[in-house]
Amino acid sequence: MLTALLVVLVCSMALPNTAIAAEVSALGLNNNDDSGEVVRESIPDSFGRDTPRQTVQGFISALGENDYLLASNYLNLSKSDNPTTAVRQFKQALDAGGRFQPDLQISNAQEGNLTDQLPPSQENVGRIKVGDTSIPLILERVVSQQGEQYWQFSSETLSLVPEVIENTEPTLVSRYSIDSLEGKKLFGYQLADLAAAIIMIVGVFVLTYIVVWLAYHLLRIAYPRVRGVPLPLPNKVILPFTVVVMALMLSEIMVSAGVSVTIREPINRITEIASWLAVTWLLLRVIDAIFTRAVNLSYRKNYTERVSILGLLRKIVKALLLIFAVIVIFGNLGFDLTTGIAALGVGGLALALGAQKTIENLVGSVVVVADSPVRIGDYCKFGDQEGTVIDIGIRSSRVRTLSRTVVTVPNGDFSSMQIENFASRDMFQFLHMLYIKRSADIDEVFKMVGALDKLLKEHELTNQEWNQANILELRQDCYVIQLRAYVNSVDVIEFYGKQDTLLVDILNKVKKYKVEHALPTQQLIVEQGKADDAKENNDQDEALDAIDEASDATEHSDDAPTESPEDASTSEGEPQPKAVKAVRRKTHRKKSRNYTLAKRKFRRVTKNINLSIWNQP
Repeated sequence: MLTALLVVLVCSMALPNTAIAAEVSALGLNNNDDSGEVVRESIPDSFGRDTPRQTVQGFISALGENDYLLASNYLNLSKSDNPTTAVRQFKQALDAGGRFQPDLQISNAQEGNLTDQLPPSQENVGRIKVGDTSIPLILERVVSQQGEQYWQFSSETLSLVPEVIENTEPTLVSRYSIDSLEGKKLFGYQLADLAAAIIMIVGVFVLTYIVVWLAYHLLRIAYPRVRGVPLPLPNKVILPFTVVVMALMLSEIMVSAGVSVTIREPINRITEIASWLAVTWLLLRVIDAIFTRAVNLSYRKNYTERVSILGLLRKIVKALLLIFAVIVIFGNLGFDLTTGIAALGVGGLALALGAQKTIENLVGSVVVVADSPVRIGDYCKFGDQEGTVIDIGIRSSRVRTLSRTVVTVPNGDFSSMQIENFASRDMFQFLHMLYIKRSADIDEVFKMVGALDKLLKEHELTNQEWNQANILELRQDCYVIQLRAYVNSVDVIEFYGKQDTLLVDILNKVKKYKVEHALPTQQLIVEQGKADDAKENNDQDEALDAIDEASDATEHSDDAPTESPEDASTSEGEPQPKAVKAVRRKTHRKKSRNYTLAKRKFRRVTKNINLSIWNQP
């Protein structure tokens, strides 16, 4: 994705200048103050000779149609030259040993290639080599009397053609062609040349396939013996590799055999396209093999967070390769991709501006995987959250907290946080406190501390990083003994098991000494004299309560005579006099009792409470 964005940005860099120039010219903001001057636009040439590539393609097309008069328009001839003779001689030299550059290497600009160390008006498009004689194929830019500019084969190149023809010998096609095929055409091509080209293509393909198949299987046998692992390339690479090798060999074979340039150049174009397809296919297979091996290696080393990034990179590399292959293939077919690349640049720039956050998260995921502050399965703390990393994706990472919820964090934010990785620690700290009562003898305490220190240093579960037992603090009610050690453990579960064993051994060691653990206590201290006074007052209260209960019982027994019928009849209308008297006597006794209590002198009981509480951390 990053590489694609860079390519898009580079492609779009050419657009602002063009757009600004167009706006400047449209608004008339030029430095030239002469408003009456009209800029002449270039008129396309009627023969398609505007660029070097179009000139070569137009000349080959005219030769294929056997239109020598049309083909002569692509040659810079003098008035004394015979156009038909010049074209026939030039074709004969090209058939004998002419080699044009691939179409993509020939400039398709009107001014040609200005970096080829030739004059600006000349362009090298290939060479003719027959025996020891070699002449370059040079195009020159010609200016007509009407001011039109177009490209033609230079007069210097044409002047050397007769010298090449003198050194030519009969070709294989001319020597072994059937006489009955002479003069016959199929699809506009000489039938003899077409048959020779088909035979060569099939023969070269079969021979190349056999050689590549043998080489692959020999490598498949030798590679495991040398490296100790199987060959990572599948047998599917045999066919594309055969096509690539055939494309490289076929052009030279057809030149050596003397196949006509009119059929050789279209075949070269087709084989070049086929070779690019084969190279793309071969590279796709190689990319799959490389990334598959990388994914397997990540699983083997438990780098599972890299798998998603490797999958993304695989898709990006494949997409870039396919885009490049499409551009090359369409360029070979004669399409002008300048406008398409410009549109791709504008679209890519707009996409990049609209997807800033997505790109930020993508970069963050690459940073997280490359820097590896955490990995899947690590327990970490970031920000105000902590938990176990369960996935590192392309856009975000997910962490399962201790409450079993899943927190999703964008990788752009996650990569910029301060992350504490607990899984990266190589050992666990054992840190505990012992609280011993101050009533213990100090010599006994020192002996115990020394024994505990020795135990921590020599224990099989601890290492030699920092093991120590010491008196950390003296409090009013206890001694604070600090126990510090480091335990080798893979994870916290293993550490807890070892910590239990270590604590039991420490407690067993403490039992051997005359000390007591200081536990949280509360003491209530009451003075003995004041307690006796309080007890006497309580006894008096109980005696008074007994007298009252006895009086109540006597009154109830006295006030219970049998009632006469007259009394029963009158009791419904008014209250009984005896009951009223009993209530009055009871009220009087309570008042007397309260008065007696008020006059009694009590000694105030006070409680002196001394609390002694210690808190374990």
